[in-house]
Amino acid sequence: MTIPAPTTITFPDRGDGPITLSVLDQGQGPAVVFCHGFPELAYSWRHQIPAVAEAGFRAVAPDQRGYGGSSAPEAIEAYDIDALCGDIDQLCEALGIERAVFVGHDWGGAVTWAMPTLHPERVAGLVGICTPMVAFPSTQALEQLVDGERDRMYMLWFQEPGVAEAFLDPRTRMVFEKLMVGGVDPAGAVEGMMSGGRLNMNPFLRIEDLRLAGEPVATPEELDVYVEAFEHTGFRGGINWYRNLDRNRELHPELCSKDPGVPCLMITAEWDPALPPWMSQGMPSMIEDLEMHMVQKAGHWVQQEHADEVNGVLVDWLTRRFGAS
Repeated sequence: MTIPAPTTITFPDRGDGPITLSVLDQGQGPAVVFCHGFPELAYSWRHQIPAVAEAGFRAVAPDQRGYGGSSAPEAIEAYDIDALCGDIDQLCEALGIERAVFVGHDWGGAVTWAMPTLHPERVAGLVGICTPMVAFPSTQALEQLVDGERDRMYMLWFQEPGVAEAFLDPRTRMVFEKLMVGGVDPAGAVEGMMSGGRLNMNPFLRIEDLRLAGEPVATPEELDVYVEAFEHTGFRGGINWYRNLDRNRELHPELCSKDPGVPCLMITAEWDPALPPWMSQGMPSMIEDLEMHMVQKAGHWVQQEHADEVNGVLVDWLTRRFGAS
């Protein structure tokens, strides 16, 4: 089974005009909604969608707001957590999905963990892949990590409108060729992040000089899908998600502060430099119904790098907890 062709769904937004989402929708049964991260697409779930559909579930994955074939409003505030979760809620409404299991990776994980607070009636279960249930970091806290040198931390470098886009858009293919790679031993990863004797957490700004570390997690043909999409849209939409870090904290300081009250699964990647497994250590004390699994020697793009293992864990959990009849 291969992934289906995308369809488009349009619904009224909450102030920015109609929003259209490009959606992959496959299978029948209890709904599983996949939320991708940065810089990704619904296509990032190409290995999971058929596996989940074959297991008796309805697998749904949108290009989220600002990405691929979906709408990309101009206003930065149009990418706050209310808007992002609101899109997912309205998508479910449009597809006739009363409740769903939400699966999120990277920024999509932040959307997933926010859903039980913002739209609890939609949530049957939650799966975090790499992204733990933690509050949004403030830009002030991030600045402390790099002694105020914002260029050394990609989330801070992203804050000034237009700066990161102007640098990244002409280097789209390079971004994906150099960053969409598998895991490497943390010791080697840290060495590669050192610049001038200091830790540099901005691989995007160093993309031209960045040494290839792990093996590619996508074939050249698969990589072309990402490159073509981002050469068309640019990176602005996805980067605008980061420009709402402080706004999200102000809007909803309560996010990720209590048990979601539904079955949860957390899949970590042992060698993820962006979201390492230790960030999930506090989750068992917060979530009563939680299962955890770590994929060994896996990097940030774990659902692509180790698709079979991720699919096995995910399908097993879905079948036991929400098994299609």
